[in-house]
Amino acid sequence: MFIVDDEQVIAYTLTTILQKNGFTATYFTDPLEALVAARIEAPDLILSDVMMPGLSGVDLAMAIHRDCPNCKIMLFSGHAHILDLLSVAREQGYDFNILAKPLHPADLLRRIRQQHPDWASVAD
Repeated sequence: MFIVDDEQVIAYTLTTILQKNGFTATYFTDPLEALVAARIEAPDLILSDVMMPGLSGVDLAMAIHRDCPNCKIMLFSGHAHILDLLSVAREQGYDFNILAKPLHPADLLRRIRQQHPDWASVAD
């Protein structure tokens, strides 16, 4: 599982929460580095911020989905104007799960466990 957020404290905190709850997670603060890593070894899930410099989370999600079609994608944002970015993705056939910042750990874990049957019992 990859966590991608340009704010290191958020990326690190989410990764720590997931690791303490039984998940294997790696974080990236640069979306391009996450894309390169995904091309080397496809993650099961990408949890990415939407608004990042260089490459938006939506663009990252579309690129990873093309390269790793089995990877689950969850995007999160504290910005209301992400709907424009998401509408472009939807026009191209992508439908990503959206989480609102701030993320409560219990909500995050619940949403992640819903993504894959094998994850339902992680750290229960």
